[in-house]
Amino acid sequence: MNTFGRSIAGFTRLNPLNWDVLRNRISGNESKRFNGVQAITKIDASLIWVTLGLLTWGLVMVYSASIAMPDNPKFGKLTGSYFANRHAMYITIAGFIAYIAYQIPITVWERIAPWLFILSLVLLIAVLIPPIGRVVNGARRWIPLGFISFQPSELVKFSMLLYVSDYMVRKMEIKERFFVAVLPIAVAVLVVGLLLLAQPDMGAFMVVAVIAMGILFLGGVNARMFFLMAAIMVSVFASIIYFSTFRRERIFAYLDPWNPDHALGKGYQLTHSLIAFGRGEVVGVGLGGSVEKLHWLPEAHTDFLLAVIGEEFGLVGVVLVIGIFVWLTRRIMHIGRQAITLDRIFAGLLAQGVAVWLGFQAFINIGVNLGALPTKGLTLPFMSYGGSAILINTLVMAIVLRIDYENKVLMQGGRE
Repeated sequence: MNTFGRSIAGFTRLNPLNWDVLRNRISGNESKRFNGVQAITKIDASLIWVTLGLLTWGLVMVYSASIAMPDNPKFGKLTGSYFANRHAMYITIAGFIAYIAYQIPITVWERIAPWLFILSLVLLIAVLIPPIGRVVNGARRWIPLGFISFQPSELVKFSMLLYVSDYMVRKMEIKERFFVAVLPIAVAVLVVGLLLLAQPDMGAFMVVAVIAMGILFLGGVNARMFFLMAAIMVSVFASIIYFSTFRRERIFAYLDPWNPDHALGKGYQLTHSLIAFGRGEVVGVGLGGSVEKLHWLPEAHTDFLLAVIGEEFGLVGVVLVIGIFVWLTRRIMHIGRQAITLDRIFAGLLAQGVAVWLGFQAFINIGVNLGALPTKGLTLPFMSYGGSAILINTLVMAIVLRIDYENKVLMQGGRE
């Protein structure tokens, strides 16, 4: 057999999602041999179905929230299904990317982590250059790539996740020495933060900082020093808000959104979000029945999609969304703990970092929509409109599934 033939044979034998075993895997079980050890593996179907459920529900809600947007002169040339069609395209592309990502062993992600982080820094710099970066609503956060505008801030969340997980594995022996262990990560977060604030995108900076701090804490950095670092980080964000006029106005509007000075200004989104939840009451006004999406609530299909869910599905819909994200976060955290138990430290920290990321971002988005937190431009993972976020969120879920798959292979005596 020639080299190409041997390569194809090897791929067919070792690839976890090759077509010969796909039917068995969908049914729940598959039989494979790893280095002479027979392993019966099973995909976490519940994790897949929950993710698909969020994506599907999000697609329906994006269509519902954006169907009336062509009535606005700003979007007059678009059709009512424009955003839904694009969102469906993003989900389709994300599916192919997730399939490819699932094939990649976690050791490969560990090797490329520093290089991917450097690439994300280059893109964060590039987006600030006028001919490259595109300005939308006063923020320069997007790089046009033809059919999609890519947002480097989404990639940097992923690359920071990989980089800090890899760093903690390499520096495990000095994790108790706070300054030696944490200073390089602090510098990395500072550099990323300055580039994100230049866009400006404080929401992404918050997520990146929480991802880094979460992995440091889970990796075993000295707890007392960790809380000192957390206090410093809170002080930094407080200083940013204090010295930024428009951010300070957002805080005042959040504290008293119904004040006439705020209701038609910085508090406009929040007041109409609260009106949407109020109209929804317990069971909602029904799918498609939202009034707030009719040009009253800005960004109804992106940052404030939950408000439309609350209006159309009521308290029941909101509680269901919260419950799903709580379950998702706990399940991913469990996969991470399982990997660490198997002495797969990088994989474990990576999975737990995904749980911190998705859980924190969902918490912020839900809190903003409900008026429990100041308005901040963060999307609801898997549901809000946005190509870059959908691609990256789906990618990390594929990696979590790969970690879970490799865990099960090891527990059953196999070896990747």
